[in-house]
This record gives sequence, C-alpha cells and structure tokens, in this order.
Amino acid sequence: MISKQALIKTVSPYIIVYLIFLTMVIGLLCGYPKTELHMMLNSHHTSIQDTLFKYYTQLAEWPLYVLALIPLLYKKKMMTVYYAMSEVTGAIVVTILKLLFHADRPVSVFENYPDMVLPLVDGVRMHHSNSFPSGHTSTFFIFATCCMIILAYRYIKDAQPHNLKAKLQFYTSILALLALAALGGYSRIYLSQHFLMDVCVGSIIGFVTPFVIFFKFQNKLVK
Repeated sequence: MISKQALIKTVSPYIIVYLIFLTMVIGLLCGYPKTELHMMLNSHHTSIQDTLFKYYTQLAEWPLYVLALIPLLYKKKMMTVYYAMSEVTGAIVVTILKLLFHADRPVSVFENYPDMVLPLVDGVRMHHSNSFPSGHTSTFFIFATCCMIILAYRYIKDAQPHNLKAKLQFYTSILALLALAALGGYSRIYLSQHFLMDVCVGSIIGFVTPFVIFFKFQNKLVK
C-alpha cells in the first residue's frame, strides 16, 4: 500500500501550481469589485474563442462522464467507481451551497448596471440563478484531480520515479490536466455564466474532493 505521504510528495507540483493559481485568484477577488473584475476577465472576445469556450464548457455536461467509463473496458472498474464517488460527493456539496446562497448569475446582476454591457456568445442559453459555486468548474477539477491521483498511484507502484523519461511524461501529463481544468473554469466566466468567485470555490471543491475520497477509501479503491 502506497502511503499518503508518498502520494502527496509525488503530486506536489500539481498541488503547488494549483495553490499559486488559487492565491492569484484570491488576490484578484480582494482587489476588485465583483462586476468590475468580471468585465476585466471577459472583455476580449473573438469568434475563435466564442466557438472554443461555447463547446469546451460542454465537456463537463456529459463527455467527461463518458470518459470516466473507459477504465471499465480494461476491467478497472474501481477507477470509474472512484470518479463516480468523487463526482457525487462534489455535486452534493455544490448543490447544498447553491441552495443556501441562491446567488444571481452575471446576466441578472448586470441588469442593475445598464452602463456595463456583457459580451455574450450567440447560441449559449443563459442561466439567471444559483450562480455560487460553479458546478461545471467543480466537475472539470474533479475529473482532472481524479485522473492525476490515478496516474500518480500507477507511477509510484510501477517504480517509475527513477525513470527520467517517465518522470517528464508524468509531470507534463498532470500539469496539462490542471491547465485543462482551469481552462474549463475560465470558460464559465467567458460565457458569463459565473463570476470568478463562483469558479474559485467550484475549483476548490473539485480539487479537494478527490483527495478526500481517495484517502478515505484507498484500501477498497486500489485493492
């Protein structure tokens, strides 16, 4: 059985980069009003970005769930179970927070700021309530973090840390997963479905939940 300390040490670059990202986001949240910050982050639209983020954000609606079934093809059902447990737990936390806060979405908030015009993307159905936190962002980060932990477990188990090529491939892969999750979070801001605070908390839920589930049920998940 791989110890918690060994796993944390192996994935420390993922954790460190995320914490740096989180610190920067918190700095922005503390430094600017919500509406002004949203306009700053959402002021440069192009047709290419409109198309990219319009479809990229939809990965969190069902394609990621389909990808999570792939381990079943290799008789690795516990990997899919791990993702399912993490996703269900994260969804419960997100739902409870949404019900507690009933926060307005950007399109509703900006109705009170007629001098600020949101740059919306054609073909995107806008939501008006339950903005906090971002469920899509949570899903993106849960998927990325689950994949990262599974990759790390296999990497350690196969004694790959002493192989330079394997080490480069592993760290490139897990940091790419983090970047893709962050891109998913930003897509929610770009499409004006969420504010940065919503995305920030959604990412925290998506980052923490897979670690909690893995360490809680490690014996059963990797038996």
